[in-house]
Amino acid sequence: MENTQATTEVLNDLVQINNDRIEGYERALKQLKDEESDLKSLFTALIGESRRYKIELGTEVEVLGKDIEAGTTTSGKIHRAWLDVKAAFTAHNTHDILEECEFGEDAILKAYRTALEEEYVPAYLRELITRQQAELHDAHDEIKALRDRVQ
Repeated sequence: MENTQATTEVLNDLVQINNDRIEGYERALKQLKDEESDLKSLFTALIGESRRYKIELGTEVEVLGKDIEAGTTTSGKIHRAWLDVKAAFTAHNTHDILEECEFGEDAILKAYRTALEEEYVPAYLRELITRQQAELHDAHDEIKALRDRVQ
């Protein structure tokens, strides 16, 4: 029972940081110029990616017989890093927006690393988290490369 509760908390923390990632990219979309359609497409795809992750993680929470957390929990401190990212989107240029997005991607990768460090997470969930983490790492690298190309 204790492991189920701890596993649920880990999964809900990942759901929450994905919620924050979605909100961060939605806010970033609003800051882009009309001619930045490639970035708009990328950010929209990353929003879709996080929505898919939330569904996958939420399904596992429900299988464990628990409720999916939509808001903040006391155990989910790390997702707050995205709040800092969202606050930074004021009237920044494309480089600044990409820099803040990279910061957010760093935060979500840290949350996934932390989740994988928990010894009580079952192997089948570890596989799910590892797969999502690999995709997030690819997204991080893409955002970073774009940031480095834009001055």
